[in-house]
Amino acid sequence: MAIDDLPLELTHPRVPKLQHFALLAGLDAAVRGSLISVMPLVVHQAMGSTQGSSKVYFFVGIVSLAWGLMVPWANRKMPRRWMYTCGGLMYLIGMGLALLGTPVSVALSLGCNAMATVTIFVCFNAYVMDYVERSRLGHSQSLQMFYAAAPWAIGPMLGVGLYNLWWPLPFLMAAFFAVALIVVFWILRLGNGKQITRAAKPAVNPLAYLGRFFAQPRLIVGWLFACIRSTGWWVYVVYLPYFCIEQGLGNNVGSIALSISNSMLFAAPFLLRFARRSSVRVSVRWAFGLCGGLFLVSALVAPLPWLTVGAMMLASVLLVTLDIVGGLPFLMSVKPSERTEMSAVYSSFRDISGIVTPGMAWAVLYVAPTAAIFAATAGLMGVAWGIAGRLHPRLGVQRPSRGGVRV
Repeated sequence: MAIDDLPLELTHPRVPKLQHFALLAGLDAAVRGSLISVMPLVVHQAMGSTQGSSKVYFFVGIVSLAWGLMVPWANRKMPRRWMYTCGGLMYLIGMGLALLGTPVSVALSLGCNAMATVTIFVCFNAYVMDYVERSRLGHSQSLQMFYAAAPWAIGPMLGVGLYNLWWPLPFLMAAFFAVALIVVFWILRLGNGKQITRAAKPAVNPLAYLGRFFAQPRLIVGWLFACIRSTGWWVYVVYLPYFCIEQGLGNNVGSIALSISNSMLFAAPFLLRFARRSSVRVSVRWAFGLCGGLFLVSALVAPLPWLTVGAMMLASVLLVTLDIVGGLPFLMSVKPSERTEMSAVYSSFRDISGIVTPGMAWAVLYVAPTAAIFAATAGLMGVAWGIAGRLHPRLGVQRPSRGGVRV
């Protein structure tokens, strides 16, 4: 039989579709969404105070950052498909440690889950940058968030509900989704991605590519946006529930607020369409400015805790908008030959924000109540608002002459 007679799917490698990446993003969101409101409660119970919880989150953030920077080095020793699989397995190990219920095992579980998240994130972004054209990155981002909307909207409230019913249940549910994530990944056969190499150049070590990152201002700006946005989510996910508990509102209010806020992910395609009517600069700047203003308001009205919850929920709408457009300056600037390395650098925003946020809270709580953390976060949003004004005014705008986007 001649090769021309073979079916097309046997003569050409499978090219993943945007829906495939969105499905993986949705399953990963199901794992994390099941525990996102549960873990702060478990850590708080194990450590006994908000300040003690901040210490645990601070040190776990350092470990997660170190691991995230090592993922590209590990990826050179291990194929990317196995790295992704190891990320899924680390989720399962984290669930098992949490079920032991001791303070040490809870801290180890938090660290293991953080390492799993960064491993999945690095590999996933490398796959996206391999197979998705720059002009479709925005659509890919919004589609991923649309698929992740249901897990993020249902998971926090369901997780806490199951936790109050029988505390191991949310961990068992998350373990089920972790297994599903691994199985679907292998069914999709993404392999190891596109292999792009530099001729006559030695392999870099885990820290060598940091110099190339710092030499590219647009990458730094994109990373800063992601880090500050992530800090806002950290405060919303961890410290708003702590604020509600301290104000006597119970442990369900924070999870319900998060579920309602995450339901905005269903509107991701529409938010992207609205944002692209203007430039990325305008969208990002307005989102950071309004979000920072609402965080400040939530701190000022702290004596009326329900108003604080309402202001924070409004701020979360802007955080969702930033999830959609805030990463585009970085993704549009990455060189093809540096996808894995720069994806690892970009993913470090989670760990840096995981260090900055509890470190900031740890310091603030020495001199002020929990609500002051909201005001400190507003200050960071103001910094991002100022930096966003320096972005190129036509970044991300369609260029009719070429049919693409300005990068």
